[in-house]
Amino acid sequence: MSKNKIIITLTILILAIVTVAVFVMPYFKDTNTNIKNVTSDVKLNSKDLVNAYLVNEKESNTTYTGKVIEISGKVKSVSFLNNRNTVILYGLQENYGVICDVHQSQVAKLKLLKINQKIMVKGICKGFLKDVILLNCYIETQINE
Repeated sequence: MSKNKIIITLTILILAIVTVAVFVMPYFKDTNTNIKNVTSDVKLNSKDLVNAYLVNEKESNTTYTGKVIEISGKVKSVSFLNNRNTVILYGLQENYGVICDVHQSQVAKLKLLKINQKIMVKGICKGFLKDVILLNCYIETQINE
């Protein structure tokens, strides 16, 4: 290998590492924070949160992403796949919702949830893909209706 090819290969490798560090790692930052006793920055219902992202995703990212938020809503589904424990809350429209990745300490509570049960969860908002994503969620209150 010539000296120029080695320099080019090393440069590309360094740029790839820097790109991952700058653009990918922030999505994993602070997701292990114990938020059980942290005061929520925002409290709202799942339908309003989803609607805010559908109306203006950029503004909603500024308002919610990276913040501890408390969401109330009705359970759409519960999942225990691939070592991920999640509850999905209904959004304003059938195709959208709030995916809550539940903290390991909350699995027993998660197993007791029923479809359409109204609950409150607190988690760190990570943004919007097709659904709003909350990480490290704690089930704060179960409201029986």
